[in-house]
Amino acid sequence: MTALRIWPLEGIPEITAGDDLVAVLATAAGDSLVDGDILVVTSKIVSKAEGRFVSATDREEAITAETVRTVATRVAASGHTTRIVENRLGIIAAAAGVDASNTPEGTVLLLPIDPDASARSLAAGLRAATGADVGVLISDTLGRAWREGQTDAAIGAAGIRVFEDLRGATDAEGRPLVVTMPCVADELAAAADLVKGKTARTPVAVIRGRGDLVGPLDLPGARSIVRAHEHDMFHTGAAESYAAGYSAGRAAGSDTSGGGTKP
Repeated sequence: MTALRIWPLEGIPEITAGDDLVAVLATAAGDSLVDGDILVVTSKIVSKAEGRFVSATDREEAITAETVRTVATRVAASGHTTRIVENRLGIIAAAAGVDASNTPEGTVLLLPIDPDASARSLAAGLRAATGADVGVLISDTLGRAWREGQTDAAIGAAGIRVFEDLRGATDAEGRPLVVTMPCVADELAAAADLVKGKTARTPVAVIRGRGDLVGPLDLPGARSIVRAHEHDMFHTGAAESYAAGYSAGRAAGSDTSGGGTKP
């Protein structure tokens, strides 16, 4: 198997609204990119370039505006409220992806309107500017159910196969693989964050060694990673599910109480 190399793309300045992100990345990359390279771009600089700032004296109002469905809410002993919600992109995340760090006073930063479209624009522009057939992932930091901490995941993708479908193949012992379909887009996004870091001001990483995943720009994007509602086995948090079940049970009992006839 080909060795995997990952390195940060240096020389990227502070991004502001209206910046030509293709030009910025192409200048930083110079002639270093080759066919099959994958660029992992932090969603924050995409949102900044697209001017996704909104005025918000209250971050909670911005979170509410971006929320489609509340999954779980918890109030800590400190009084801080954490909301896990489904945002308009279908992503389940804390605070709907609304970011208040490193933004001008009185503003917050929203996720790109369409991260897959943003990734396609970047990939097409970089292919034209550099002559290299590259793939682009746009990443954001997410928590995971049942596990502490956070990791980066792909919220936008272009020119890259987001899944490695191994169903129908066999393992090393010759057993058939029935459900094995690694989400390589998320794996690459998480790996890239090891060299980007959260505070190093290096918002882009280049991955080399998985050119087999790079393909046409019209491949399914990261939206295809989001699980459909009908397949969602964990629609709400534990406390919310219990409360809903308890309420439904009481309502059912109330409907039937006193409705029978005496023997």
